[in-house]
Amino acid sequence: MEMIERNPASGLYATSPDYIHALEVRHPSRLLFVSGTMGLDQQGMAAADLDGQLELIWSNLRAILASAEMTVDNIVRLTSYLRDGASMEVNQNARLRALNGRAVPTTAIIVETLRDDWLVEIEIIAAG
Repeated sequence: MEMIERNPASGLYATSPDYIHALEVRHPSRLLFVSGTMGLDQQGMAAADLDGQLELIWSNLRAILASAEMTVDNIVRLTSYLRDGASMEVNQNARLRALNGRAVPTTAIIVETLRDDWLVEIEIIAAG
């Protein structure tokens, strides 16, 4: 499988260091579509704050990826659903740490979550 970043130098706005416009994936043999994942522990309880929820989300995502014999290096698309726009930078920094600085196509959306204690939800697509 080959991954090629697609960031045209002209004709549209520039990206920032934390995301890319597009990622071409050539010859994947498998795709993994992961539902929105919350910052819940094994008992289904949400962490008390945004940092704790993001830590649990990335731990949960790593476990899901591992079940498919994949890692965060296989993530090719990511969408974050944030309860509050003020969470954008903390979410961005957590994503960059989790992906070891690798930029992927990403979108962040401000939403009303299903429960008041859910501050963020992340869904991914991975290719292998």
